[in-house]
Amino acid sequence: MPRRDLTFQPNHYYHLYNRGNDRNAIFFERENYLHFLRLVRRHLTEETLDVLAYCLMPNHYHLLVRCKIEAVSEAMQRLAIAYTKAMNRRYNRVGSLFQGQFQAIEVDRDEYLYHLTRYIHLNPVKAGLVTHPKEWEFSSYLEYAGLRSGTLPRLDVVQQQLGCGEEYQAFLEVGDPPSAPITKDFATTLKALMLDE
Repeated sequence: MPRRDLTFQPNHYYHLYNRGNDRNAIFFERENYLHFLRLVRRHLTEETLDVLAYCLMPNHYHLLVRCKIEAVSEAMQRLAIAYTKAMNRRYNRVGSLFQGQFQAIEVDRDEYLYHLTRYIHLNPVKAGLVTHPKEWEFSSYLEYAGLRSGTLPRLDVVQQQLGCGEEYQAFLEVGDPPSAPITKDFATTLKALMLDE
């Protein structure tokens, strides 16, 4: 496995993502999504990082995280191995489930953080799986919108700027908080992340 150029640092934010090998599905039924989230808790959130936002799609996932320690790559590797082994056992399959190691981008600006949260939560709508993000069970949108009281995502960082409940729902509909216009550079970054295209 090639070495990652990015160094994870405590109290920094990162977008972690990966997709299925050859763009194939990584989640085959509802229980798979739930199992992945249980593994995220076990392998990532206990010691390694806080999850600020997430979305699990049929063939890829997005995690917006804040690191607690530097050993993120090792924890993500444990997550990927545990999930792949479970899927291989469950569906009598062999081989890699994911397309290589996970990808990571440092989120180094507030503008990026807010727009990335919006992008992550609108991913199922953009993919045509649902017409509104509240219809997709496997993302943290329901917590941000005040429609579910889940404990996985840490809402405080984003809610300080964008609000919660109806305020956050309005942000998704409008697109930009007043203080965070999107730049061309950021738009290019988002386009590169369109894993489902």
